[in-house]
Amino acid sequence: MATEQPPTEQPSTARPHVRARLNRDDVLAAAVSLADRIGIDALSMRRLAQELGVVPMALYKHVQNKDELLDGMVERIIREIDPPEGGSEWKRAVRARVLSARRALQRHRWARQAIESRTRPTPAVLEYQEGFAALFLGGGLTPDLAHHVMHALGGRMWGFTQELFDGSTSGSEPPPAPTAEQRAAMFEQLASSYPHIVTVATAVAHDEDSVVGYGCDDQFEFEFALDLLLDGFERLHERGWSSAAARAGAAEPEADLFRTARPQGRGWTRW
Repeated sequence: MATEQPPTEQPSTARPHVRARLNRDDVLAAAVSLADRIGIDALSMRRLAQELGVVPMALYKHVQNKDELLDGMVERIIREIDPPEGGSEWKRAVRARVLSARRALQRHRWARQAIESRTRPTPAVLEYQEGFAALFLGGGLTPDLAHHVMHALGGRMWGFTQELFDGSTSGSEPPPAPTAEQRAAMFEQLASSYPHIVTVATAVAHDEDSVVGYGCDDQFEFEFALDLLLDGFERLHERGWSSAAARAGAAEPEADLFRTARPQGRGWTRW
């Protein structure tokens, strides 16, 4: 009697699950997301590898060290900034791009620290600065004036000033704002010794939705100073200002700001 043969097992046609190959963009995207949560001081190659579920050595195929990682993270932030508006008047285009940069830095509170820590500009950084130079020259500013304009703007080209990131550049949240009662008590205490400061400090109503930390309306103050600078640049352009004339003492008194302007920030943020 023939014995029954067990059914032969057919080879599986299902493809085994293969992990998607890690690429540089994956690494940078994960690094940005992680820095948003823990700040760049706590960011390390080992911590990032854990985030991605890979061994640390897998990262070194894409970035050689933390410095190169930070360069790439800054590049990703630049990608979030709106490109220059085509056909716009130069002041409007510069203003729009600066405010777009500011929004990007508000989304990533560690970004200012990363930007200021870079000492050698990457191609992405140079391209960003090239965009501003093109806007100024395309608007008719002389190369001489454009040079000083970019120095005067300094870190503002990247959307930041010191007051915006007061103590929170590494990704930490700003301290909680005092209550209305606490603020009133503070001003009452200060008023006897510093009456003029209290008068000035309490003269303006603030939009609480755009106050980044506590105190003044940071967004309004940023735009106020930006518009002030842009208007000043425009007036100097219309008057045919030049650094040679300013150094020779022929410039008008109100141009002194641009004769004595100093770069802001460190490294290439000074442009």
